[in-house]
Amino acid sequence: MEYFANIGKIKYEGAQSQNPLSFKFYNPDEVIAGKTMREHLRFAMAYWHTMCAEGTDMFGVGTADKSYGAADPMELARNKAYAAFELMEKLDIDYFCFHDRDIAPEAATLAETNARLDEITALIKELMDKTGKKLLWGTANCFGNKRYMHGAGTSPNADVFAFAAAQIKKAIEITVALGGDGYVFWGGREGYETLLNTNMALEQDNMARLMRMAVDYARSIGFTGDFYIEPKPKEPTKHQYDFDTATVLAFLRKYGLDKDFKMNIEANHATLAAHTFQHELRVARDNGVFGSIDANQGDMLLGWDTDQFPTNVYDTALCMYEVIKAGGFTNGGLNFDAKTRRGSNTAEDIFLAHIAGMDAFALGLRVADKMIRDGRIDKFVSERYASYESGIGKKIVDGTVTMEELEAYALAMGDVTTNTSGRQEYLENIMNAIMFG
Repeated sequence: MEYFANIGKIKYEGAQSQNPLSFKFYNPDEVIAGKTMREHLRFAMAYWHTMCAEGTDMFGVGTADKSYGAADPMELARNKAYAAFELMEKLDIDYFCFHDRDIAPEAATLAETNARLDEITALIKELMDKTGKKLLWGTANCFGNKRYMHGAGTSPNADVFAFAAAQIKKAIEITVALGGDGYVFWGGREGYETLLNTNMALEQDNMARLMRMAVDYARSIGFTGDFYIEPKPKEPTKHQYDFDTATVLAFLRKYGLDKDFKMNIEANHATLAAHTFQHELRVARDNGVFGSIDANQGDMLLGWDTDQFPTNVYDTALCMYEVIKAGGFTNGGLNFDAKTRRGSNTAEDIFLAHIAGMDAFALGLRVADKMIRDGRIDKFVSERYASYESGIGKKIVDGTVTMEELEAYALAMGDVTTNTSGRQEYLENIMNAIMFG
């Protein structure tokens, strides 16, 4: 059965094409900076939004039909898998990501749930072998069920902690069985609503214990991919322990997990933390923990995670600038953790949204490469910090100067009489010239 029968294979037709079901800028075989666009971008489909989300929000029921002609939950899971691979084939997307509960419905018991997962995992493996599609990363939904109302690894209830561990164990096993390149921890409810009822120290200690057990178990069964934490500051809990990249780094270093985990950076989560997307990527890159990306954007007028498809080329250009500077993806990629707007409720809209996002990142890649080859921005930054390459600045960098010597230097100088301009507007105009020139 064909689930998207009215839509054919999406092809690159160039910027002048007026065919909405074509790529205007994403040319997968085009070589940029020594690699094809396909290799640079490593696009992935998010199972939860693309295959599952019906447009439901806190004020209204779903607007999109995601039943795939099924009459019962397991038939739905099977049909959903067939539809997912058809969609990836037609969009020429090489990877997908999933939560365990996206691919198979939860049953009355853990044993029955695991049996359902085994059945669908076997089907997905068959479809992967047939199509060549790959798993970018897997994860466990330890936030949706009411048992996780107070968290999973951070729950005050030890039985909940144990159930979460069992669920994560199974999700890791599925990820390994499907050859996944990564496994993600997203603390959907790992935080608090009020400190009046919270033992924060114990909760964070327990979260670290769970992560250590997960890493050790995964390695013991042959997982060679990357572990990621996905920072997010709020929503659904008021304050989440994985607030932003810097906060997560402090957590990892405290518990000795910093050699085991990298970051899965989401654009919308960055803005919810009052950062830019580029800022979070830069912090990860500078600290050697850049891993993967959830590619979306938020609405700056709304204070929650809107998970919109990325269309802002300034953001995608600055994102890909950081990705290239980081040496590119290894096991990570660009996962479209994005959903069509509630009013965009047709199957065609799903394709149009992915096309828009893929084109936006293709443009971003081209701009980022031009920025680096142009060299003016890098040259300006280098010259701005030139005082640290010789004299007192080099001694500061080398760690060969004392406070007393710095005082003597300052006393002899009298005052700082020169300081160079940051020229922010000039640099922003350079970027505009590169983008539109």
